[in-house]
Amino acid sequence: MKRDKIVHQVNQIAAYFAAYGHDEAVAGTADHIRRFWDPGKRAQLAEILAQGGEGLDPIAREAGRQATN
Repeated sequence: MKRDKIVHQVNQIAAYFAAYGHDEAVAGTADHIRRFWDPGKRAQLAEILAQGGEGLDPIAREAGRQATN
C-alpha cells in the first residue's frame, strides 16, 4: 500500500477518535490499528514512523507507535 494512503487512513481513524479527548483517542486509534490492520500494513506504518512520521497528526503518530511496538 502506498505511504500516502496509510498516512491518510491512520489520520482519519485518529480524527474519528479525537472527540473522545487525547488519551482515549490515542488508545482507540491504537486499538483499531492492532485489531483491524494486517501485519504488513502495521509494518508499513512502523516504517513511516521510523522515517519521522511526516504527515501524521499527533494522535495518529502516538497511536501508531503504541500499535506497532
